Amino acid sequence: MSTVIASYPTSHHLIGDRAKYPDNEDVRRRHDQSIGLFHHVRTISPNLSTIMAESDVAQDIPTSPTSLTSPTSLETLSKSSPPPSSWQRIYSIISYTPQRCRYDPAQPPRFSMPLNLLFGFAGAFTVANLYYNHPILNILADDFGVSHEKVSLVPTLMQAGYAIGLLLLCPLGDIFKRRAFVLNLVFFTATVWIGLCLTTSFPLFCFLSFLTAVTTVTPQLMLPLVGDLAPLHRRATALSIVTSGLMLGLLLARVLSGVITYYTSWRNIYWLSLGLQYLIFVLLWLFMPDYPSKNPDGLNYFKMLWSIITMLFHEPVLVQACLVGFCTSTTFTSFWTTLTFLLSSEPYNYSTLVIGLFALIGILSMTVGPPYSRFVIDRFVPLFSVILGEFIVLIGIIIGTFIGTFTVAGPVIQAFLLDLGLQTAQIANRSSIYAIAPKARNRVNTAFMLSVFCGQLTGTAVGNHVYAQGGWIKSGSTSIGFIGAALVVCFARAPWEKGWVGWSRGWGIRRRDLGTMTGDAESGTLSDGQKKGDGDVGKAAGAEVEVRDDDVGSRGEKIGDAVETEKEIEMLGFGKR
Repeated sequence: MSTVIASYPTSHHLIGDRAKYPDNEDVRRRHDQSIGLFHHVRTISPNLSTIMAESDVAQDIPTSPTSLTSPTSLETLSKSSPPPSSWQRIYSIISYTPQRCRYDPAQPPRFSMPLNLLFGFAGAFTVANLYYNHPILNILADDFGVSHEKVSLVPTLMQAGYAIGLLLLCPLGDIFKRRAFVLNLVFFTATVWIGLCLTTSFPLFCFLSFLTAVTTVTPQLMLPLVGDLAPLHRRATALSIVTSGLMLGLLLARVLSGVITYYTSWRNIYWLSLGLQYLIFVLLWLFMPDYPSKNPDGLNYFKMLWSIITMLFHEPVLVQACLVGFCTSTTFTSFWTTLTFLLSSEPYNYSTLVIGLFALIGILSMTVGPPYSRFVIDRFVPLFSVILGEFIVLIGIIIGTFIGTFTVAGPVIQAFLLDLGLQTAQIANRSSIYAIAPKARNRVNTAFMLSVFCGQLTGTAVGNHVYAQGGWIKSGSTSIGFIGAALVVCFARAPWEKGWVGWSRGWGIRRRDLGTMTGDAESGTLSDGQKKGDGDVGKAAGAEVEVRDDDVGSRGEKIGDAVETEKEIEMLGFGKR
């Protein structure tokens, strides 16, 4: 509104003209309109009183003008402000928050199961955008008239774009309100996706694939939000539903793309994705709760990016999770890449359709994640579930590697156990790292996901190279080595150890920050470990216990100011722990 004052320079002169020409009706009329305008602005925006008091124009304005209610002042005000552009109107509609979704400190949003499932659904069919092209690269090459080597640029560019989005966009979740940020990214991705459905130019297809991949990071903004909204003793369960959605999207994209393209055109899977993305946008617009920024005063963007690196020098839990995530994710992409070579050759000779249906085995394992998280990860220290997940993966790889060359039961068992173990380890790792710094969960998540992403790229490259050199058994043996390295990292640091390496605080697997699962955690009273500051959780995790089970939105306000300030100084600066 201050621009209205600045853009109306004739007001001061009209006041002088009114005194100079008292009998001029035109001057009197314009004078009254000018005074009415300023008092209307003052009325509808009291915060501008300081600005108006400092302006020389305000000195000549009468305190009670007769034209205060003049309708012409409203007309002048509307004419002096330029109408909003189409983009501004679209942005205002996207960013609008329905009444039921608005944040109320007195009644913070409740993280219900339907909302949890909505986040899982949105994550599944958002991350699927990255994988629709994988099983149909040969079809894309024929349709665009390019070589198979050149069409491989499409998944490469999408993976690169996703990595850039993780690094440059996800940390902004620690500054912006997540609802508006997520909705704008989803709408932008869906709108640009129309070009992928229509274009016949391969360079344009590559560019749009890269651009949409950059903004397809909304699931990685939802996961830290789940960490904010979900009660502490149900956090792992809530995270498992969204994480299962991500894994489901990764596998389901391959199945849907292969089947639909086999029977129809490859463009139909892209049209289906377009419809799903707009459906996700509408559902999130209707039901996603608003939540205040974790850092309402703002942060310097470049210092915020630098803080991701500094965290790796201050947070042993994060570094341990990143190393384990890197090693485990290499085995996932190595298996699914080389599986195609194994099943398409002797003694199987399966078609691409049958090979694509193998992803359904991985989808089956997704259903085990949420109940496992509810009864195990939420009750025991995360490292226990990480180690258990690594052993599940190891058993699956050993079975699949050494019997997969002569019976299809090997790859089937490996696919199920690999996905189950990977999901178990990832959920547990997220549960542990989200307790590190409540105000920096998006940056913590960025560091973890970048390590997982680098592991996936490494697994694809190493798996293909080793398979070409020594076949299925040698490729599987390499994966066994990666899991062995992950287990070494797990056992190098006990769950209650405060330093980088050691077992000084024991290997107790029961969580000490929840009290009794049916009593203290739900009533809000502190357990003995929290009262006495037992272990790490006396300050960090104990501060997150909520007064009520449903008062999930107020957890951030319950964290001690001293603890939060110390954490922020450590991340943004170079202070000692």
